[in-house]
Amino acid sequence: MTELFDYDAELSRYDLLLRAAADVRSTDRVLDIGCGTGQTTRDAARSAPSGSALGVDLSRPMVDRARRLSEEEGIRNVGFERADAQVHPFTPEGFTLGISRFGTMFFADPVAAFANIGRALRPGARLVQLVWQTEDRQEWFGAVRQALAGGRTVPAGLGGGAFSLADPAVAAGVLTAAGFTAVETTGVRRPVYYGPDAASARDMLLGLRMVEDLVAGLDAAATARALDRLPAVLDAHDTGEGVWFDSRAWLVTARRP
Repeated sequence: MTELFDYDAELSRYDLLLRAAADVRSTDRVLDIGCGTGQTTRDAARSAPSGSALGVDLSRPMVDRARRLSEEEGIRNVGFERADAQVHPFTPEGFTLGISRFGTMFFADPVAAFANIGRALRPGARLVQLVWQTEDRQEWFGAVRQALAGGRTVPAGLGGGAFSLADPAVAAGVLTAAGFTAVETTGVRRPVYYGPDAASARDMLLGLRMVEDLVAGLDAAATARALDRLPAVLDAHDTGEGVWFDSRAWLVTARRP
């Protein structure tokens, strides 16, 4: 499997949505939760030339890459930390805005995690996040799972908790319990990208946790057969401008009182 899945490429059509909803101001101090390799953090930093942006993520390789990319792009008002947002001791009321692009669905204790994030935000600050809708509304999830399963019964809960906030009532309940108010949820729909062609898409998908889960427990020969079924599915979604799958998400906003 590849070391890092390219989430920035996959989720590029969602970036404009998040940027518009976040409406970063020039003096904002932005906290980006689950920042990955930092595309959304760097975007926020560029929009806050008199402020700053901090990205946090559990993956050291992603945080290291985020730092390198920021240095290469010459962005000075941005920082990155390998940290668990559920327990990290953020500076109390140190941020004026919280954002997350599909990075808040994996907490072991989501109420505790959002409460900790809330303490990092100043009173009146907004939290703007994207989370996936249910797995049956994700073309990418269903098509890849069907191809790799090959008729096998596959375990539930693939994706490492990616759909834990897929029910708006659950998301609102978690945020309210964590102390947030004015929770609003809006359905959004954008395609996700897996590469310029089927061969590239196959290589990119090998870094996705769901793919690892689907071939877990198979011997080498069975794994090879499963992966050999992917190209036909990917070819069918090659638009001539890359391999794209439909997806649906919730844009969830809330405010720290």
